[in-house]
Amino acid sequence: MRCGPLCRFLWLWPYLSYVEAVPIRKVQDDTKTLIKTIVTRISDISHTAVSSKQRVAGLDFIPGLHPVLSLSRMDQTLAIYQQILTSLHSRNVIQISNDLENLRDLLRLLASSKSCPLPRARGLESFESLGGILEASLYSTEVVALSRLQAALQDMLGRLDLSPGC
Repeated sequence: MRCGPLCRFLWLWPYLSYVEAVPIRKVQDDTKTLIKTIVTRISDISHTAVSSKQRVAGLDFIPGLHPVLSLSRMDQTLAIYQQILTSLHSRNVIQISNDLENLRDLLRLLASSKSCPLPRARGLESFESLGGILEASLYSTEVVALSRLQAALQDMLGRLDLSPGC
């Protein structure tokens, strides 16, 4: 007897009926845990802290704190930080950059649970022109980026409890 796609689907039906969706609360808890892990990793690198409001000449492209953080704004901010950290080619930030990618995936899950249209965020459009700045001041860029990222993550952690919008 030849079984078509419908027969194969019906054979799998009992297994598929037991699959449950991941509760959104679990995704939100995982997101908070990952944020805390990244903040701890940044603290362990133990660079000199820089205030998120402090201006550093030539490093204005590194985002600071935003007054209102929606899920799309969080994703956009993390995309920029991820692009900056990846370009630094520092062993200190490789894991943090990977963690940011995972965090962005979790934020996309949160956004999809709210039916938010969350397009794939872009990084810096003019990032190629920043190559000279990065080469001239790798250490300063790393210190400022990690300090501001840590502050932004702590802000995101507080806002996740408030159930941010799209």
